[in-house]
Amino acid sequence: MTICKNRATTRIFARTILAATALVLLTSWGSMESQVNAAASSQTLNKPATQTARNTAEKSKAISMVYTTKRELALTFNGLGDAQKMKRLLDDLDTYKIKATFFLPGDKVAKQPALAKEIVARGHEIENNAVRSLDLTKLTYEQMDKEIKASQELIKQKTGIVPRYVRTSLGTYTDDVLRAAAHNGEEAVIGYSLFLHNWEKETDEQKYHYVRKYINRGGIIALDIEENKHLAVSIPLLAKAAADAGYEYVKLDKLIKDGAEKKPLKDIEGYDAAKINPDYGNASYKLVKELDTDEKKVALTFDDWGSDANVTKILDILDKHQVKATFFLRADGTVKNPNLARAMAEAGHDVANHTYSHPTGTEITPEQLQEEVVVKAHQIITEAIQQKPAMLFRPPFGAQNEKSLKAIAATGYSTIAMFSVIPSDHDSKNSADDIVNAVLKQTKNGSVILLHMLDDIHTAEALPRIIEELQKQGYRFVKMTEEKNNQQWK
Repeated sequence: MTICKNRATTRIFARTILAATALVLLTSWGSMESQVNAAASSQTLNKPATQTARNTAEKSKAISMVYTTKRELALTFNGLGDAQKMKRLLDDLDTYKIKATFFLPGDKVAKQPALAKEIVARGHEIENNAVRSLDLTKLTYEQMDKEIKASQELIKQKTGIVPRYVRTSLGTYTDDVLRAAAHNGEEAVIGYSLFLHNWEKETDEQKYHYVRKYINRGGIIALDIEENKHLAVSIPLLAKAAADAGYEYVKLDKLIKDGAEKKPLKDIEGYDAAKINPDYGNASYKLVKELDTDEKKVALTFDDWGSDANVTKILDILDKHQVKATFFLRADGTVKNPNLARAMAEAGHDVANHTYSHPTGTEITPEQLQEEVVVKAHQIITEAIQQKPAMLFRPPFGAQNEKSLKAIAATGYSTIAMFSVIPSDHDSKNSADDIVNAVLKQTKNGSVILLHMLDDIHTAEALPRIIEELQKQGYRFVKMTEEKNNQQWK
């Protein structure tokens, strides 16, 4: 009896130890890793811990925007909602004929595999949001590696799909995240060009104008399914903004495969064609207001920057009428959307310099002006279009004096391109009729016409009429560099 009693006591003690151990393990996992569906994740997340060797060489790519001039962008989602919310979202995407990319956390896929499969059945793609859609940058390398791998395995087990891309909850990353992604075979860590959160008290017009700024070629728009309370409002809004620009949402993998690799700045011929030069006192320049010709030739020029919706409309009008123009770019817009600048260059237009932040050149020091022209604008434009820009500079507001002109010329921009036809199209109060009438009234042989590519003005509306009326009068449109090369400026 004593032996039996001791054995029973031993069995009870053993069960107690096992139960306590299991409780400790579960608690540890819950605080350190996550409370994932036990049955689905037992083969992945609860494997015996092993030390992960740090990947110190290979890194996955980091992609927040794809370098492309194709008229396409990607709509992406983080997380996985309940069945009702997902059905509404998928139905809305079907309604607007949008194919999207869903970054799914492995724990949610383990619990709701049918929803993950439904996403794929609707023609969308699924990728890796890490096992619990955490901010991986806050974890150790070993934890990062484990989160990515566990989620990858769960998605594969439940859907048969091996993710190619991974995104953290916030779209942020470090070198270690890139290394952990590469270690697990992920091709890239994906960020975004816009993370659309909940709307506050914006009007419908304000919402549209905000979204419109981010409908860019190669853009990656992200929304969090669980955090975002206004998906029913945002999906139609995003669909309209893309349609107005003439752009299409495609799955992320297609967008990336359609993209190109950008050469580093210093590998581009002409990146150093402009330099800071403090010795500008004797610099010579040529100030050009008109083409030096008796022929019926005029130059169309466009200043500043705008959204894809507006600028692409201008590019399409020029293409339809087989007209080449000269674009003077504000580089603080170019750096945010290099693809649009590249589209101008690919279409055969001049791409020239209009400073970085559009200061009045006569109100800043020559040193500041050179910094605006060279270090910022020239290099940003060069990298964006992957070639040497047209070496033409137009001062903002046309403001210039002897000192500012010499400071600019000393950098390498010795030709200052002004204008002779000023329809004041930048003022939204001027209608398309006002702009057309002003251009036709002022234009003569050799005119340089100043127009703008700003949003919410009437230039794009006026442009077809300007071109058609001047062509009827026998005028031919030329790029400013054509006349520069022929020395036909005055």
